[in-house]
Amino acid sequence: MRKRLVPLMLVLALISSLFAASAEYAPAEAGCPSGILDGTYIPDDFVFSGGTGRVTIRCEKVEITDGQPVATIVFDSPHYTCVRIGDVKYDPICDEENSRFEIPAVLNRAMTIYGTTTAMSAAHEIEYSVFIRVDALQDEGAAEELNGLVWASSMGPVYAEGFSVDYYEGGYALIHVKESARYLVVPEDMPVPDGLDPAIAILRQPLDRVYLTATSAMALFDALDSLDSIRLVGTKKEGWYIENAVKAMENGDMLFAGKYSEPDFEMLLTEGCDLAIASMMISHAPKVKEMIELLGIPVFIDRSSNESHPLGRTEWIKLYAVMMDKEEAAEAFFARQAQVVEDLKGFENTGKTVAFFYLHTDGSAVVRSSADYIPGMIDIAGGKYVFDGLLDPDSAHSSISISMEEFYNAAVDADYLIYNATIDNPISGVDELLAKSALFSDFKAVQEGNVWCTGKYLYQATDIVGSLITDINRMLTGETDGMIFIHKLD
Repeated sequence: MRKRLVPLMLVLALISSLFAASAEYAPAEAGCPSGILDGTYIPDDFVFSGGTGRVTIRCEKVEITDGQPVATIVFDSPHYTCVRIGDVKYDPICDEENSRFEIPAVLNRAMTIYGTTTAMSAAHEIEYSVFIRVDALQDEGAAEELNGLVWASSMGPVYAEGFSVDYYEGGYALIHVKESARYLVVPEDMPVPDGLDPAIAILRQPLDRVYLTATSAMALFDALDSLDSIRLVGTKKEGWYIENAVKAMENGDMLFAGKYSEPDFEMLLTEGCDLAIASMMISHAPKVKEMIELLGIPVFIDRSSNESHPLGRTEWIKLYAVMMDKEEAAEAFFARQAQVVEDLKGFENTGKTVAFFYLHTDGSAVVRSSADYIPGMIDIAGGKYVFDGLLDPDSAHSSISISMEEFYNAAVDADYLIYNATIDNPISGVDELLAKSALFSDFKAVQEGNVWCTGKYLYQATDIVGSLITDINRMLTGETDGMIFIHKLD
């Protein structure tokens, strides 16, 4: 095995020290991008590391005068007597409860400062790394400046809205996942740049011992011929629809390492896991994410399910290709899928209405936001989604829970019902639907025998988006031979 493995108990014993570990950043001169207006800015983010963890630091504001930023930082201890940057020392501003300093700052990248405290028996100097992010000081659409790296190009997806990629000379790539995180892909044998924002996760190639719990990504890795990079998964063999994933598990090339909320941490270590790819479900288990990261394993959160265009999820293959260094293969594959969907746009509008849903155990109905990719597929297939205009203003999630009364009012006259079994268990007949709620006996689709159900593994078919569109069109037109993902209920 190419990595040196660390016993689990040893790593656990070191976890507490990780909180206090400080990154080694080179000192940087104060400054900000040219052309920025003078004024007062409130930081959009402030991150610090260093010290013992007993004292926290915050940044109240940044004042820019003649293009030179000065940050007001505050230690929540009154015992700091000075802050040193390079060879220059800065005295505190009078504050009986805290230690407040005005210091020249570097914005949007890390800088090193040294704080002297008298809280111990003698004055003691402590090194800190601080990162002050002010979004207003970055040009919209401009590539992020990374210390020591030269920007080369950018990749803006055609349909996906959830990510973008900036490329830098030397093979580096910075992945931006919208409203989530940033990941710097570092080529093998290349150094990690100094002075990075501590919030940027480092993905060092080769990434060939991946722990995958985001099931929708498996098909994309398969399409990239990169299943050999996935060593561990969060789904057992019988839970996979993708044939090559099943074979890999049967051969022992891919191992079950516990589901996303209960991973086998010891297996992650002994197998040399170098990246965990999780779905947004990991937000329900934040301690698990934190634990994986404390073991030195970066966690990438797949947010492809939030895409609104049917091709948006599929285009995430370009993001994974950056990690696997297979961009050309991804471009070729995606172009073929895009052409398939483009060819399907000739379907005639049938005027038929469709409800796509499942029932929660609390009796509510869970439907898709009208901005989701499923309504987009229904539209391309020649149908009309009954929940047109349904959005959740307080959430970016694609699934929306509504009361059974609301569902009844909107869908009782729908021409077709499609029960979503990718989340709930499949139903084998209309009687099971009626057992969930007797109200379904009033529904037009039930009375006319137009109730359908998806297969359990539809969610994993990220790579063949055209097939579901074709299935829906066949449902609407009555030409049901050769359907893959949905079937009619008796």
